[in-house]
Amino acid sequence: MTNMVQQMMYPNRRSFLGGVAAIAGLAATAHGFAHVERGGGRPFSRQTVLDEARGLAGRPYEPPAPVDSRLTGLDYDSYRQIRYRKDKAIWGGSPTRFSVELFAPGFLFESGVDLFIVENGLSLPVDVGPDSFDVPDPALGALLADGGKFAGFRLHYPVNRSDYSDEFVVFQGASYFRAVSAGQSYGLSARGLAVDVAEPTGEEFPVFRRFWIERPSARSGNIVVHALLDSEGVTGAYRFGIYPGAPTVIDVEATLFARRELTHIGFGGLTSMFMFGPVDGPDQPDYRPAVHDSQGLCMLTGRGEWLWRPLANPAALQVSAFVDENPKGFGLVQRARGFNRYQDLEAYYHRRPSCWIAPVGDWGPGHVQLVEIPSASEINDNIVAYWRPAVPLKPGQETRFAYRQTWPDSIVPDSPRLGHVIRSAYGLSLEGGFPQMTIDYDFHGWQPSDTMDAEVSVSAGRLVNTVLQPNPVTGGVRMFLTFDPQDADVVEIRALPMRGGAPLGETWLYRWLRA
Repeated sequence: MTNMVQQMMYPNRRSFLGGVAAIAGLAATAHGFAHVERGGGRPFSRQTVLDEARGLAGRPYEPPAPVDSRLTGLDYDSYRQIRYRKDKAIWGGSPTRFSVELFAPGFLFESGVDLFIVENGLSLPVDVGPDSFDVPDPALGALLADGGKFAGFRLHYPVNRSDYSDEFVVFQGASYFRAVSAGQSYGLSARGLAVDVAEPTGEEFPVFRRFWIERPSARSGNIVVHALLDSEGVTGAYRFGIYPGAPTVIDVEATLFARRELTHIGFGGLTSMFMFGPVDGPDQPDYRPAVHDSQGLCMLTGRGEWLWRPLANPAALQVSAFVDENPKGFGLVQRARGFNRYQDLEAYYHRRPSCWIAPVGDWGPGHVQLVEIPSASEINDNIVAYWRPAVPLKPGQETRFAYRQTWPDSIVPDSPRLGHVIRSAYGLSLEGGFPQMTIDYDFHGWQPSDTMDAEVSVSAGRLVNTVLQPNPVTGGVRMFLTFDPQDADVVEIRALPMRGGAPLGETWLYRWLRA
């Protein structure tokens, strides 16, 4: 059985949150593309990135050089006025359906990345020209050209309709990237690697310092991006096979080379935002019933058990671990898709994507780690989830892992026999004023006459009662779970609907904290 263990609370979050804030054919110039040096190029293959990562690991870490202070000194509004020119888009005027647009360094993006395109087996550097960006001051254009670096890039493809190329993937900041599928708006982010998240000694933030983008053929519906990862403790060679659509899919392959022993690393890392919802309400009155990019953590364990854990915005930093071996998948999910669940005419939280990580091959023992950080603003990402392997990375060894990353609207169990949680809420019981959790399940083919019971446990205090009743509005079942925490400040709750001794739905998990 998968267990939820471990609660850590750190009153001093400065070092951790500081990193979160930082996350913040032919390409001919006749087609108006970005300036690409044509000095013949250098041979390129996947092995090129592996060799660079391996060689880099054998040398002391050197952080990326910062860009000019006049760029990093820009405020948000000034930085937003620097826009990459559409007529400079890489492959923008070619038969290739993909195009690439670039981001300027500055503001929170204090260093740049090297960018290469790959054509006919050769890598060609992309340079910054004085007219690459529309700028409010010509002096900024000269600064960008002199620096010769980009902060990242975005990919475009006709995702929603055939006559318009949508932005659908962004790589920008440390090892962060994010994607959308058809009909979605940007929300949560992914990251190449997590190191020492929420440790008292502070988090290490690996960066992608170099990218190679392979030019797709005119008919291709996918694009390949390679990246070189670097940090104080580890280097890595990454390959991203990217397939835009409904949903967008990214196949990730990585090989890591440790500079030192790493006992706390995270594969398939995801970062999101949760402010409040029906379980964890707002601290201040708000006209919106919920504000979050992700509603819950979903997991399919190696034994085939589906878990659902509603997210929280706690009063103190908390870390949860879901122990497993060879997990089949996990992700941060935005299940509530209706506008009425959020009532936000600007953020459109009902259109935010979910993200599912499906390991390729066996990942061995470890746990999915969930970090929930106190936050007073919806502009901050305060949720982190990733797979933390039990075996540490050691110098001199190569560690390989791969996974498929999918960006759908939602994630539900793939078995027609299992129901899934569509809503969780918190309140007090009418009798006794005890804490009461309300859980709505959506079941496939369930009838009110069907027999059902529930397997419920609390880690402290006592369970007062559990009530199941049909929900005629959803066609599913509502579970009322009432408990008395007694003297406990923390209660771990587990609930599972059953029929005939067999699971009927997802296992619902939650950590109740005394206010």
